[in-house]
Amino acid sequence: MSRHGIQAPTLVRHFHYLRREADGSSNGHVANGSAFNDTKEGGALDWYTEGPGRRVGYDDLTAIDWIFEYTKERQRLRYLYSKATGLVGYAQQVLDASQIWIILIATGVAAGVLAASIDVASDWLGDLKTGFCKTGSGGGNFWLNRGFCCWGHDEWAQCQGWTAWGRALRIKSNAGQFIVEYIFFLVFSVAFAAAASLLVQRYATYAKHSGIPEIKTVLGGFVMRRFMGGWTLLTKSLGLCLAVASGLWLGKEGPLVHVACCCANLFMKLSPSLNENEARKREVLSAAAAAGISVAFGSPIGGVLFSLEQLSYYFPDKTMWQSFVCAMVAAVTLQAFNPFRTGKLVLYQVTYSTGWHGFELIPYGILGILGGIYGGLFIKLNMRVAKWRQGSRWAGKPILEVIAVTVITAVLNFPNKFMRAQSSELVYMLFAECATITDDQFGICKTGSATAGVILLLLQAAVIGFLLASITFGLQIPAGIILPSMAIGGLTGRAVGVIMEIWHHDHPNAIIFATCEPDIPCITPGTYAIIGAAAALAGVTRMTVSIVVIMFELTGALTYVLPIMIAVMISKWVGDAFGKRGIYESWIHFNEYPFLDNRDDSPGPDVPVSQVMTQLDDLAVLSATGHTVQSLHDFLSAQPYRGFPVVVDATSNILLGYVSRTELLYSLQTATTEPRNLPPSTSIHFIHNADADPRDTLDLRPWMDQTPITLNSKSSLQLTISMFSKLGLRYVLFTDRGALRGLLTKKDVWYVLDGAEDDSVGTGGGVLREEQGGESRGLLNREDSDRDSFQSPMDER
Repeated sequence: MSRHGIQAPTLVRHFHYLRREADGSSNGHVANGSAFNDTKEGGALDWYTEGPGRRVGYDDLTAIDWIFEYTKERQRLRYLYSKATGLVGYAQQVLDASQIWIILIATGVAAGVLAASIDVASDWLGDLKTGFCKTGSGGGNFWLNRGFCCWGHDEWAQCQGWTAWGRALRIKSNAGQFIVEYIFFLVFSVAFAAAASLLVQRYATYAKHSGIPEIKTVLGGFVMRRFMGGWTLLTKSLGLCLAVASGLWLGKEGPLVHVACCCANLFMKLSPSLNENEARKREVLSAAAAAGISVAFGSPIGGVLFSLEQLSYYFPDKTMWQSFVCAMVAAVTLQAFNPFRTGKLVLYQVTYSTGWHGFELIPYGILGILGGIYGGLFIKLNMRVAKWRQGSRWAGKPILEVIAVTVITAVLNFPNKFMRAQSSELVYMLFAECATITDDQFGICKTGSATAGVILLLLQAAVIGFLLASITFGLQIPAGIILPSMAIGGLTGRAVGVIMEIWHHDHPNAIIFATCEPDIPCITPGTYAIIGAAAALAGVTRMTVSIVVIMFELTGALTYVLPIMIAVMISKWVGDAFGKRGIYESWIHFNEYPFLDNRDDSPGPDVPVSQVMTQLDDLAVLSATGHTVQSLHDFLSAQPYRGFPVVVDATSNILLGYVSRTELLYSLQTATTEPRNLPPSTSIHFIHNADADPRDTLDLRPWMDQTPITLNSKSSLQLTISMFSKLGLRYVLFTDRGALRGLLTKKDVWYVLDGAEDDSVGTGGGVLREEQGGESRGLLNREDSDRDSFQSPMDER
């Protein structure tokens, strides 16, 4: 139903508007039947006068208008190509088209440099907890980590340059050295974690956590000021080095996505055509996210698929190509820096020389089941901890909470050699074949009776790591969950692999091992570790294709793609039995971010939209005429809402359009200051008035969206939800024969869907709040939300 009572589907009407806009013809609805142009500012800005209206930007924590942004970009390109002629014009076109590629290449280089720097710094700080390098008379190699200090030695015991703290203090007894090193380990761990938390609290609170839930929300069309700013980038990078070095069960892989997006956002400020278009900015951020995963895993293709599968709301073919280029440049840059001096992009990158056997599909399937169980239990436990944390006495003391968790972690980590190591070093040892390990410092390749102890240590580390990761992910520090999940899955997988190896060693002639070749190792425990890691990662994130590709690029073994696929598939099925949300979606839900997944095909409540929309009687509506500058100021002061439908008059309520508070305030401010200086009694109108004198009246039609998306008030809620999620809408107006009947906003829809799954209110302490005490949740009479009641839980300085 159109707003003038003409029966026509809304999407068809909107398509015709876009087509008229592309043809350069008028798209307005005017009283006298002719297109008006009395407020045009030139050919390039004609489209602002009618249709979507002009915009002055978006407020913090509001949704963007995807249709408006892409319409604006098409008009900009049309103007550029129509005005630019000759050699100069061609050069302008080439420069305009090359801007995005320059930014993507710069982002890839920056991501690679920062990833290499974070790797080196975190490894050195992590090793500093156990000792320092002292090879010269003056100790001039103090800045070397243990790996570089002992470069060239096959075994750590042969390295004389690396000095443990117990030996540095000349402690003679083994017990005394153990106690001293335990104390140093604990003190350094607490100091690093506390410093990371202090940086976050003092300089950029958006630098906490992994940032992936927020990135998903931003790419879905939400505006978060300062989330990708310079202070956030600096704090995230430094805090990540400290947090990883502290030994907490967290990873840097997820946060590297946030780091890469921050780089892209800063570079885009150099390009007005990108920086001023929110839709195009999100395309670049999608590509930057791929670069983050590329440098995290040394997996460019996996990064592209991660962005496509996990993050991006809108991912056209051109964005895939841009993501590919950005991820490739980032990987090449990281390879050039070669931070580990091994030629590998990541420390835990391994290769396998043997294949797998058919009977191993059974333990691989078991690992898939265990991965799904781990993912389901981890999400439930982590969410319970997060809810408890809000109401506990630690709620207002994030640094003390970080210190407490770090003390517990350090006390439990040090006695277990698998837990004491850096996560990346641990994962490498779990993935590696025993034949390639020159110094088995973990005793992971022991044989005989010692293997039972290895299995117990592996399983103990997996269980304790699961509990520690559950309470760590959510602290006020930079922290990811990808590498801890891989470590927990790898520990479990390696234990299963060792069990299979022992079984084959004790019963080589069993029927199950009939396909094993003599004198060749039949079982490779490292392959079980990587399959267990893939299963655990799939269980906690619910990703599939990107995980398989990342693991393949890590191992370079095409042979193991099928087992990894099977384990990931089973893990996702088992994980989905616990709940459809992965860890990132769970945190989006917990923080109450208004994210509507356009790939979610689950049905909504089967009710008419009239039962949930804000009815006309509860709406603050503007009439087309009868306003003055002063009366409109008074109206805005009395109404807290961020947008208002505009009707012809209060009697007929024929819908004319929709205008945002931000545009109204801006237009009033510019009209009452130099050079116009209109008096408060100046008449204001939202409809064509042939008798009005432009010098003495204020025409606000250019600031009004005259083609808002409308639906019939008798439509189903499911159709409305599909419109919001597929088109990325901010609001939908409902009419009956052209007369306004109601309004529904994006956050209203989020409230409805959230209420259908969980009747609890405000569990996340996030950005959404009740409009008034005692009212039912959701169904708020506002676009986006009330200015006063809608506040960020992560407000920066």
